[in-house]
Amino acid sequence: MKKILFSLFIVMALSANANAQLKDLVGKGKDLISGGGSLSNADIGKALKEALNNGVTKEVTKLTAEDGFYKNEAVKILLPPELQKVDRKLRQMGMSSLADEGIKVLNRAAEDAVKEATPIFVDAITKMTITDAKKILMGADNSATAYLQKTTTTPLYGKFSPVVKTSLDKVGADKVWAGIIAKYNALPLVSKVNPDLTDYVTTKALEGVFKMITVEEKNIRTNLSSRTSDLLKKVFALQDQK
Repeated sequence: MKKILFSLFIVMALSANANAQLKDLVGKGKDLISGGGSLSNADIGKALKEALNNGVTKEVTKLTAEDGFYKNEAVKILLPPELQKVDRKLRQMGMSSLADEGIKVLNRAAEDAVKEATPIFVDAITKMTITDAKKILMGADNSATAYLQKTTTTPLYGKFSPVVKTSLDKVGADKVWAGIIAKYNALPLVSKVNPDLTDYVTTKALEGVFKMITVEEKNIRTNLSSRTSDLLKKVFALQDQK
């Protein structure tokens, strides 16, 4: 009889242990689905903004150095189609140095503009409303940057464009391109051009900024050592489980 009771006790103990393990697994599953136990949507949103701010601090600031655009093939500003024919014509006429200078000054203007406008990008990130932080966290490795780009490009353009216009003048790009366009338009049998350089450089520089922020977002998502705060570690550990 004692042996029977002892056997029943063992079975009950094992069963209780199995139930406890099952509950633990269910709990972890619920945590994963709900966003990680104590992690609220606000916590995740805060971490995503921190990651984006890190992108500005670590990557976008590289664009503000001399050659930050010009010698970075990922973001270097090339000529729009309208001006490519101008470039080709100048080179055919032996004015390659002028054509090269035209490209360089556009990139110099972008470098200067991003330097002046960095607080604008930080402010846009700070004020950004993230409506579905958990979905962004569990998305692609550029999801936060893509969300930032989608929700802030229009207001950023409005604030950044005047800075670019000032920078074009500051680095002498306006004068260089006025000379280039004047020479080209004076040639016989060519269609005259009148490009909006401010619009073009503003658009391309913004694209460069978002590309560099993406670099840091990917780094934080894949490299544990890049999670430099407790919040980043906690939030992106949830992403690691997906």
